Amino acid sequence: MDTSQKTRSIDVLLFDDVNLLDVSGPVQAFNTARMNGQKRYSVRYVSFDGSPVRAGCGLRMTPDAALSPETTSDDLLIPGGAGVDALIPNSAVRDIVANHLDRKPNGRVISICSGALLLAAAGVLDGRAATTHWSRLADTKEYDRVSWDLDQILTAQDRVFTSAGVTTGIDLALSIIRADCGATVALAVARELVVQLRRTGGQSQYAIHLAGQFTKDDALTKLIEQVVAQPHLDWSLDALAQTAGMNRRTLSRHFKRDLQENPAQFVERIRVDHARGLMADKLPLKQVAQLSGFGDLQRMRRAFQRRFGIHVSDYMSSFVT
Repeated sequence: MDTSQKTRSIDVLLFDDVNLLDVSGPVQAFNTARMNGQKRYSVRYVSFDGSPVRAGCGLRMTPDAALSPETTSDDLLIPGGAGVDALIPNSAVRDIVANHLDRKPNGRVISICSGALLLAAAGVLDGRAATTHWSRLADTKEYDRVSWDLDQILTAQDRVFTSAGVTTGIDLALSIIRADCGATVALAVARELVVQLRRTGGQSQYAIHLAGQFTKDDALTKLIEQVVAQPHLDWSLDALAQTAGMNRRTLSRHFKRDLQENPAQFVERIRVDHARGLMADKLPLKQVAQLSGFGDLQRMRRAFQRRFGIHVSDYMSSFVT
C-alpha cells in the first residue's frame, strides 16, 4: 500500500464514440477515494488535439487539454468504445501510450474494455496477460504476443492494468484504490457507489453467475444461486436433483434448455471460476481445491485442463499476478 499523501494524477483519454461508462465508472471511483479527508487522485481529461468529442451515447464532452508526452500525468487511462478502432492507426497516440511507462517510472497504464486493443497495438501488452470485452475476441487475434484471457474481468501486471469493460472498470478502479490506499478506503468507495468491494479478477466476464436470473422456473434459479454461493458442498447429480425437487432426468433437461450444458459441466464451471478468484488471493493450490469444491488438487488440475487446455500451474504463472 502506498501510504504517502501525495495526490496521484490520472489522464483520461477522450475520443469520439468513447463508451461513457468506461469513463464515468472508474473516474467516479477514483474521485470518491479519500485519505484523511483529502482526495487521493486528481483526474484530467485529454483528447488527441484538445478538441471536444462526442461519446457513443451522444453526450458532448470538452477535455481539459490535448494529449501530450510532455505533460502526461502519473497514470494514463484508456477507455473503450467503438472509437478505439479509429485511434489505433494514429501513430502519435500509439507512441505516447507506448512510452508512458518509460517516461513515468512510477506511472501506470490502465485500459477499460476495448481500450486494451490500443495498448496492444502500441506494444504495451506484449508478453503480458490482458483482457478486454468478450465481443472483441476476433480483434485480439491480431496481437498474438499478448496472453489474452477474455474470461477474466481484470488483469494487473507490471504497472499495466486491463479490464473487460463497462462496469468492470469500477472493479479495476477499486482494486487499484485498494492497493494504493488500503481496504478501508476501498470499502468506503464501494459503499458510496453501492457496488461490491471486490469481484475477483478470476471471475468470469461471461456472467455465468447471472444465469439463474434467466431460467424459466424458480426451483432451478434457487439451485443455481446455492451452487454459486457454496461451491464447496456436495453437488453430485443426486444432490442437485434433491435440492431442486426434481428427478435427475428432468433436472438435466432443464439445465440443457436454460444453460446449454449439463449439471456436471455447470458445477465444474462454477468451481473453476471460484478457484481462479482464490488463486488471485495467493492461497495454496491444495487449499484452493478444497475451498472451491474439487476436494483434491488432481481433480482441479483435470478441470483446468478441460477448460483452458493448460496445467493449473501454467495458468497461475500466466494469468495470476
